[in-house]
Amino acid sequence: MPRPVISVVLLLGACSFGFSGGGLPPGIKTVAVDECLNSTADPGIAQFVRTGVKQAMESRLGLRAASESQADALVHCTITRYDPDQPEVFTSTPGASGAANQVNVSQRHVDLMADITVIEQKTGKTLWDGRAQTASGTYTTGHETDGRQKALDLLIKRLIDGVHANW
Repeated sequence: MPRPVISVVLLLGACSFGFSGGGLPPGIKTVAVDECLNSTADPGIAQFVRTGVKQAMESRLGLRAASESQADALVHCTITRYDPDQPEVFTSTPGASGAANQVNVSQRHVDLMADITVIEQKTGKTLWDGRAQTASGTYTTGHETDGRQKALDLLIKRLIDGVHANW
């Protein structure tokens, strides 16, 4: 290796690189995710969202689960809309002499809307306020769970990105 390249490599090797910014304040180590309130007709959607949010707060933000009374941060969530059956891609074929056209839906989408707030317990300060967060997920007809998961993944991405953007 030529001498200037070796010097640069040695110099860079001696430097300490790091990235900072984003995430939660340093004192936030634990989290409690309240039961999600559910304003929709789907009785299982609140638990589905709560479980996903809890897992993301722990795995993607590195927080430990704690009881509400012991947690550094609280997450409140209200599911305000869940519409699982929105046609997205369809074809129409003419019916036989005078009959109505036949419509075949091949792709649908799920719409999920939630209000999610992350609050620092000690100070009562709002760390992230995600009101009216809307997420959609497409799926092929008959596979609603795929669309539901895609919508949840997008909702969680917005939550994590929102928390990072505030710090």
